[in-house]
Amino acid sequence: MWGKICIFDNKYRYAYKEVHMRFLGNIEAKIDAKGRVFLPATFRKVLQAAGEESLVLRKDVFQSCLTLYPESVWNAQLDTLRRRLSRWNAQEQLIFRQFVSDVELLSLDANGRLLIPKRYLKMANIEQAVKFIGMDDTIEMWCNDVTEKPFMQPEEFGKALQEIMSKGAEPTKETE
Repeated sequence: MWGKICIFDNKYRYAYKEVHMRFLGNIEAKIDAKGRVFLPATFRKVLQAAGEESLVLRKDVFQSCLTLYPESVWNAQLDTLRRRLSRWNAQEQLIFRQFVSDVELLSLDANGRLLIPKRYLKMANIEQAVKFIGMDDTIEMWCNDVTEKPFMQPEEFGKALQEIMSKGAEPTKETE
């Protein structure tokens, strides 16, 4: 998600700079007895650079993990979903209601920790250790014991990536 941040110089002029939030990497952390966990410093820096202060927590729709959305990313996704669903269709209202009701707005404390509600930790089977996985504009939180589930086998990954990346690609000397 692109955001704008204001940059001031010594003459009080300002310019807007486009910042793309990009969370990358795979970092392990410990959760304390109260459900607090340090958000990895690399992810905190991305949030700060984009001027984001809040994160939206949601159980992932497809996987047994939690997803953290910067508030602006969440709002953009919510707007897209709202535009695609009719307020006059009962089934679509059920979908929207479930999507928005299963969320929690979180803020970092002064020490850079998030307080994850226990019910969310239980949904993802997270107990004492968590694996944060950067997913471009969101962050996934996985039970640290489930190390292979969020990833494909190397051979399978290579084949799938090759297929995706070669779609519509210009032929090169290697592929001719």
